[in-house]
Formats: sequence, C-alpha cells, structure tokens
Amino acid sequence: MALPAQDDRTLPAVVLAELDRRPLDEVLSEVQALLDQHGHLIVVSSQAVSEGVRRRLHTVRSILESDRIALFQPDLPPLGLAVLARQLRQLASCDLTPGVLASAGRLLTHYIHAGALLGSVTKLDRVPVGLRAHAKSWVPGTQFAVLAHPEPQLVRIGPDATLNGPEFGTWMLVAKGQLQSEWIGTALAPAWNVLGLREATLPAESASWWGTGRLVEFCTFLPDLSVLYQLVTSVRQSVCHWCGIDVIGDRCVFCSATAPVHENQIQAR
Repeated sequence: MALPAQDDRTLPAVVLAELDRRPLDEVLSEVQALLDQHGHLIVVSSQAVSEGVRRRLHTVRSILESDRIALFQPDLPPLGLAVLARQLRQLASCDLTPGVLASAGRLLTHYIHAGALLGSVTKLDRVPVGLRAHAKSWVPGTQFAVLAHPEPQLVRIGPDATLNGPEFGTWMLVAKGQLQSEWIGTALAPAWNVLGLREATLPAESASWWGTGRLVEFCTFLPDLSVLYQLVTSVRQSVCHWCGIDVIGDRCVFCSATAPVHENQIQAR
C-alpha cells in the first residue's frame, strides 16, 4: 500500500510488516517508537488482512493504552486503499491537527472510484454477483468490469460495456495482474474523462480481495494537494467531548467516542 510519493511534500509511509508473525514485544517497541517520534499514528489497513493482523493491531493499541493510535479500515479495494493512504500522507504535510487528518480519511473515501477488470467472478464475494454472471464466468475469454466503490456495479465486457464514473475531474491509477487487457485504458478512461492515467504495482492483497489473480485493478482519485486540503478544511470541525481532540464528523477516530446527543436534538426528533 505504500505508493510512491505524489509530490515532494508527500510524507513517507511506515509499513508495519508481518504484525501477526513477529514477537509482540518487537511490534510494541516499533509502534511506541513511532508514537514517540510523531506523537500520533494513523494505521490504515485493508479489510482483506487476516484476523490475526486485526487482533494484533487492537492488542497493541490496548497494551499501550494510547488514544493517539487511530485504526482505520475503510471498505475499499486494495488499490483504492493505497491511494487513500497516499492522500493522507499528502495532507500530513499541511497544518491539519491529528484528529482532523485522521477524520479526513472517511471524507476522502467518498471521492474515490475503485474497481477491477476480472477474468472470473466465481470467487468474488465482496460485490453482488448474479447467477447469470457466475454462469458466464465459466465461458473462456469472458471478462467482467466491476466497480466496488462507491456503488457496486458489474457488467460483462462488450462493445457497449461501461461503468458509472465520477462526475468531477480525476486521475486514474491502474495496477495490472495476470489478465491481459487494454480495456481500462482504451475504453473506461476515455468514458470517464480522466485527466491522466498512471500505472502502479498490483497490491499484494488484490488477488485475495477480488477472488482471482486474473485481474487489472483501477482507481480514480483527486491528485492535487490544494483540492484535498480545501475539501477537508471546508468541513465543520468540532472538539471530541471525550479526548478533546479536533475532529470532523460525528465520531472520533482516535478514542471512538461519538458526539453526544443534546436534549434539544432529542426533542427535534
């Protein structure tokens, strides 16, 4: 998920590798050192990670008794998640407080369109697949275009095949797996009026997430730091009533406290 920097200001990523395989003391020392160096830590992980990794993250946070660790696991395919992580790295160079930066992840997720071109959907369980698509998946040479976010969509590749794309200017990132196809670059990108197209290495978890290694994953995103910053700073900020950190939205990403419901709000309902 550690994509190359988008610009000179993009901060480097720290990869917490093999969390469930390394000794707990070693992982604790690494995370504590990061907290000592940076003050706060935003851990972005895929929903495709193993249960062991998920448990280890919560164990580390619990043992360190730290409200300075935000565990963020949005419902995005691996490439889309990698793009989101890079956007947070871009924003980390700005004058945003840790709580606002961590909360920005939820906001920016709405501006990401992520999907893949698949050679088979027989093992795809993260996007609704009808029986007809399953049956056609057994036909040699059949390919499917799948949009996982923001709204699930699946179409069989043909002359008129298309997916619902963003209604604003974006760049597209493409990561090729074992499937040989130029459909994304020659058909989908022009249909979505993308401003530019770049290639990336396929994330290690993509085959598991999509149920096949015969795929080409794609994601559109807002690349400009100024636009990202304007989006985040235009949202009303508030102070978490529990830990006192600045946040946007109704739930603190660090301590998980939700905004209290005041008496006048209850009467309004």
